[in-house]
Amino acid sequence: MTGGRPVAAIVGRPNVGKSRLFNRLARRRLAIVHDEPGITRDVVPADLPEGWQLLDTGGLGLSDANTPAAIAAAVETQVEFAIGAADLILFVLDGRAGLAPLDREVALRLRAGGKPVLIILNKADQRDALPPGYAETCELGMGDPIAVSAEHGHGESELRARMAVILNRIQTNVVEETESAGPKRLKIAFIGRPNVGKSSLGNRLLRSERLIVSDVPGTTRDAVELDFDYRSSRGGEPLRFRLVDTAGIRASAKLGSPVEYFSRVRSLRAIEEAEVVFLVLDATEGANKQDKAIAGEAVKRAKPLIIVVNKWDLARQALREGQLPQYASEAAFRKEFSAVLEHSLFFAPGSPILFVSALEGFSIGRLLREAVRLDKRLDQTLPTGRLNAVIQRLTESRPPPRVGGKRFRVYYSVQTGNRPFRIRLFCNQTFRLGDAYRRYLESGLVREFDLEGCPMHFELRGKESRPGMGGKAE
Repeated sequence: MTGGRPVAAIVGRPNVGKSRLFNRLARRRLAIVHDEPGITRDVVPADLPEGWQLLDTGGLGLSDANTPAAIAAAVETQVEFAIGAADLILFVLDGRAGLAPLDREVALRLRAGGKPVLIILNKADQRDALPPGYAETCELGMGDPIAVSAEHGHGESELRARMAVILNRIQTNVVEETESAGPKRLKIAFIGRPNVGKSSLGNRLLRSERLIVSDVPGTTRDAVELDFDYRSSRGGEPLRFRLVDTAGIRASAKLGSPVEYFSRVRSLRAIEEAEVVFLVLDATEGANKQDKAIAGEAVKRAKPLIIVVNKWDLARQALREGQLPQYASEAAFRKEFSAVLEHSLFFAPGSPILFVSALEGFSIGRLLREAVRLDKRLDQTLPTGRLNAVIQRLTESRPPPRVGGKRFRVYYSVQTGNRPFRIRLFCNQTFRLGDAYRRYLESGLVREFDLEGCPMHFELRGKESRPGMGGKAE
């Protein structure tokens, strides 16, 4: 049981409809559903309306030409993790196909585990008609199967009722430990290209192999949420986090299958729901065009952004071996590396840049502490008088370019909100503020008020509409 909530885990061989059933019970499309076996690889959790937690798992016995042996073995490990954490096992079978030899092997493993098991015959698409495999399944001696159609919803109410009998009994024997009873968890997400080390960083944070890690790009398909506490060696109260490990975000033009498309959708949703976003880069490659596009997704959604340069151990090794003689020290190399990143990611002014190594574990604690500091910055209130003085100083030291013979001019400014910082600018004409000058003002405010990594949005209120355009100004 996790956090006082009863846990049910969905298990079974590949392609019996586990993820579709997971989405049906969660009443949201959280897991990727596709006819290709082996799509679900990590354990994917969801909180059900009844107060239970549901875990979706990869297919047991996964073996095909498209799945490397290392990943298949890791999937098996994840399923064992889910079975061990669960209070109830939902054993899903294909009701149309009858029992397969692998189903019998799984049944033996579950029986040996001693956990309550509900057998679910999925794909029973004909209402009020028992699926062909019903009688054969009864031979397993694990109770009466429940005929369900995850596709159409048949049998869902009976399944929930049977789950309630078991899970509610467990829940009454446990003191509920709700999220509201303690400090809130800061929801963080790692985003980036495939194979830059996002899952390795997650494992380092969790001090476990909870997330599947592989050198095969695209190993992580679903977004995975996990709670963890971090206690610094310096002492004090632990920091509480909820980690979202996402699939690598590929460029839209490079999506080769529906699975990759839905992986991208899940990753973008993870960005939407996160409170602090880490953009993970590969130290050996820097920021390329795809990295900039991914960072742009976070900026577009006004998310606090921290740049994480992973695999920095390789850079340090290159310095030790004299492969970078142009740099007198690691500090000099970091300084230039940071300057190049700031230039490449100019649309995210002031985002902190951290150099870490998931492999060696250095600066991991700093990564988490920076996330907490950034989150606290988001609640600041900017004094109106100082805000106006700073904007006046910025516009005087670098006047806006002329547009149509006139310059953009700010008469008055005031903060109207947080998360992101919303600054209302009362100005002459809104169309005179170009993107470059907008970024200049944002950067100046970030620097002046120590808002590194905090998103900012200008609300423009102009006096006049654009000449010849008609209508009202913004």
